Amino acid sequence: MSIHLDPESVIQAQLDAYNARDMAAWLATYAPDAKQYAYPGVLLASGHAEIRARMTARFTETNLHARLLSRKVLKTAEGATVIDHETITRTFPEGPGELDMVAIYEVAGGLIRSGLFIGGEARLIDPF
Repeated sequence: MSIHLDPESVIQAQLDAYNARDMAAWLATYAPDAKQYAYPGVLLASGHAEIRARMTARFTETNLHARLLSRKVLKTAEGATVIDHETITRTFPEGPGELDMVAIYEVAGGLIRSGLFIGGEARLIDPF
């Protein structure tokens, strides 16, 4: 990932790699020591190895897709905070469904330094 990419392009590259289920390209948007959190601040993963382990099973879901609903970019002295509102389609233990997600990314030096995820309730999709 080039340090010359603007924060919005970094997050878009991350979203595109997520939707392609391309682990290498997706992980390349994250700093080696990046952290992922669940709201309100529960650490989910720290560093590439833990982030990869957390996402490996999810990337096998054939229906995995994030649809961007809105994005805000706030420039900071250190880089930028990018806030995405998405609808995520995936396979839950109960079956296929979707949920709304707000993702708040801290981006600096062309890489994601941290991500905080606020997920709504899962909605199952009736296959009939």
